[in-house]
Amino acid sequence: MPETVNPAKRKLNFVCVCFLVDDVVKSAEYYRDVLGFSFERYWGEPPCFVMLRRDGVEFFFSSHGKPGVVRPNRTVNPEFHWDGAVNVCNIDSLYEEFKSKGAKRTRDPEVTFYEMKEFEIEDCNGYCICFGQDVGGES
Repeated sequence: MPETVNPAKRKLNFVCVCFLVDDVVKSAEYYRDVLGFSFERYWGEPPCFVMLRRDGVEFFFSSHGKPGVVRPNRTVNPEFHWDGAVNVCNIDSLYEEFKSKGAKRTRDPEVTFYEMKEFEIEDCNGYCICFGQDVGGES
């Protein structure tokens, strides 16, 4: 018989986005220099894996030594172009930070019908990341 777990003890701590990339080093340096993430080390020789973190958000990049592995969602379905979405605080400040560091912005901040203020960037691999802040209840 399976062990019963108290629902209060079940908890999802965080999620990370995992991307296949052609160049792990180039990708990690872009996320560090432009988006403010940090990393401690690369794995593999030549580097084929890295874990990046900023606050509670993590991105993992992996490559398999051959180009052409990048597959942003919009290459499969142009109607759905996000490859990742990050919930943030102080979205206007974050937008200005990314803008000042030369991030390629594909959508400027706007409030959606579902009460999120969002903007989008395209990273050095062509992946589209949406950054959003809940503005529901604001007047």
